[in-house]
Amino acid sequence: MNNKILITGAAGFIGFHLAKKLLDQSYEILGIDNLNDYYDPKLKLSRLEILNEYENFTFQKIDLKERDSVDGVFKEQKPDYVINLAAQAGVRYSIENPHAYVDSNLMGFINILEACRNHPVKHLLYASSSSVYGGNKVVPFSTEHQVDHPVSLYAATKKSNELMAHTYSHLYNIPTTGLRFFTVYGPWGRPDMAYFSFAKKILAGESINVFNHGKMERDFTYIDDIVEGLEKLIPKPPVGNPDWDEEKDPLSESFAPYKIYNIGNNQPVALETFIATLEDKLGKKASKNYMEMQPGDVVRTYADVSDLEKDINFKPSTTIDEGLEKFVQWYKEYYGE
Repeated sequence: MNNKILITGAAGFIGFHLAKKLLDQSYEILGIDNLNDYYDPKLKLSRLEILNEYENFTFQKIDLKERDSVDGVFKEQKPDYVINLAAQAGVRYSIENPHAYVDSNLMGFINILEACRNHPVKHLLYASSSSVYGGNKVVPFSTEHQVDHPVSLYAATKKSNELMAHTYSHLYNIPTTGLRFFTVYGPWGRPDMAYFSFAKKILAGESINVFNHGKMERDFTYIDDIVEGLEKLIPKPPVGNPDWDEEKDPLSESFAPYKIYNIGNNQPVALETFIATLEDKLGKKASKNYMEMQPGDVVRTYADVSDLEKDINFKPSTTIDEGLEKFVQWYKEYYGE
């Protein structure tokens, strides 16, 4: 394809993997990232080093909350597709640093939406999160469920992104697709994620904190599955249904060109099982501190991915065993363990 794709958060975990996959297929990729220090910037620079080896990759260091800079990139580069993966991540960090989430996830996203309005694109895809399901009890989590009870500010900003996207889809006919990611893991991952810090501490002989006494389940989703889902959705912008009726039509769709998908493994894994698998791959047992549940956390996540199967004939399938083996292999190689 001769289309230019703009990926925000290109030096981030998901952004890096997606950019690399698309670059390997000869897409022209423009990456932007603010390279902040929420976690070790060296990891971001290492990812960027790999991407910069491609002739069809261009990078600009930009913070999404800088409106003129964002608009300038769109005006100059004229991207055909935009994939917004830049965000301030982390549930617990949102309790300590709420303003970081407003700046990045709300101000940053409105600047992307405005740029898409002023410089029309074929399709805007953006990262939402399984955290929007908040206090929901019914599983699997479906895009047909209401998501009005967030339990963290991070979740609230992601729900806000979905609402903002719908407004712009309606007012300016911008096709938007929101992806609710479920606990993404794998090589080149984020050091603030539990599996990453577990690996570091287990290898260092330090104890790990296991919250809610290990009585939690997560729909762990391997990075390659996330990337494949995104890749398949890029050329499929949603089309609005003028006769849409909330009483009989999917809540994940609209009279506007708007769509929401879950991307998860559809196979929740108990935290204790996850840790045992990680121990097996590392070849070392963990010393565990069993703790109470943390504020903003949820007991279980579980993705209904029937829409993905129906619309793009895709369902994430990488097992924890396969995924953690690849992660540990990368981790030991990268950190020289």
